[in-house]
Amino acid sequence: MKNKIVIACDKYKGSMSAMQVCNIIKDAFLEVNCQAEIVVSPIADGGEGTVETLVESLNGQYVKAVVKGPSGIKTNSQFGLIDNGKTAVIEMSSASGLWLLGEDERNPMLTTTYGTGQLIIKAIEAGAEKIIIGIGGSATNDGGMGAANAAGIKFYDKTGNLLEGCGRDLLSVHRIDSSGILEKIKGISIFVACDVDNPLYGKNGAAYIYAPQKGADEYMVKLLDKGLRNLSVVIKKELKKDIRKLKGGGAAGGLGAGLSAFFGAELLPGAGIIIKATKLEQKIKDANLIITGEGAMDNQTFYGKSAYGVALLAKKYNIPVITINGSVNIDYKSVIKDNLSLFNGNFDIMQRDMSIEYAIKNGQKLLFSAASEIARFYFCIMSKAFSREKT
Repeated sequence: MKNKIVIACDKYKGSMSAMQVCNIIKDAFLEVNCQAEIVVSPIADGGEGTVETLVESLNGQYVKAVVKGPSGIKTNSQFGLIDNGKTAVIEMSSASGLWLLGEDERNPMLTTTYGTGQLIIKAIEAGAEKIIIGIGGSATNDGGMGAANAAGIKFYDKTGNLLEGCGRDLLSVHRIDSSGILEKIKGISIFVACDVDNPLYGKNGAAYIYAPQKGADEYMVKLLDKGLRNLSVVIKKELKKDIRKLKGGGAAGGLGAGLSAFFGAELLPGAGIIIKATKLEQKIKDANLIITGEGAMDNQTFYGKSAYGVALLAKKYNIPVITINGSVNIDYKSVIKDNLSLFNGNFDIMQRDMSIEYAIKNGQKLLFSAASEIARFYFCIMSKAFSREKT
């Protein structure tokens, strides 16, 4: 009796990478039934861990780079190359991420995405013809001006002064000179993996929703929001592109909208891009079971997170899906029934009275134990079903 199981899990943030999670579950299932066919295909949604997931699962390579960090100070960064070097994978957080700054350094009026632009240029110089950019975890709110600046685009105020391209410059932008954009960028396909769908500005935009966690006070939030509005007006006037209602345009402090306007990038749900890049659909077509999961499964999972994307794909082929997570915190009453039906069971590694800190520290052991119990139940059910078929 065939038993093909595809394991496509995301990372458990702060504990295990996506590849580690998948391999631990694989080992647990094989210990219970060594005859099972287990296919490991790590997943991500465009946030932190995207480069690692794609490079490790597709036998790619890492390329180290020194770029400007969010505060303008040089920092060590990297990007990945897959598809024999034809596709580059970039995480903006490795160059412009919040984690690169101390608590007292966080100020989205001053931070810049310049380093992310440098990574794009370095990836093209390395031979990439296509670029996938995950834009989660940013320290910035510059509308992508910094990244554009690194690519040769210049921004001027009303009196003709050249602007740096950080958050405080948004309100001052009056003219954009794109004539100096580097020739090497033209013809490159850029896809942005978004894990949120916020618009550029407004009450649900980049500044109001995300700037406070980057160090902005109430006054700064209002200035940044007005600045993003101003940038969109100037882009419409100068570049003939309308980014005002672009879905995901507010991701990473407006970097989503900026990459679209300045680089011609296409914004897509992060999980969908990774699913396509890893050829997950081909892997699951003849599977008996799909296992996915993430560090913390909650209601946000149903708004485009990786596990949701995997479950949608599985539904296409009527394959059962279970999730194994770090924790499960779903308010089932507030989730659409059709979405809930995508999953046949949600499990976690947490035990009664266990702290999150303990679970993170002992994640590998707890995951193996939980996966083993699930494997025993699953193979028992499969065995009984096979016996009934024979009789």
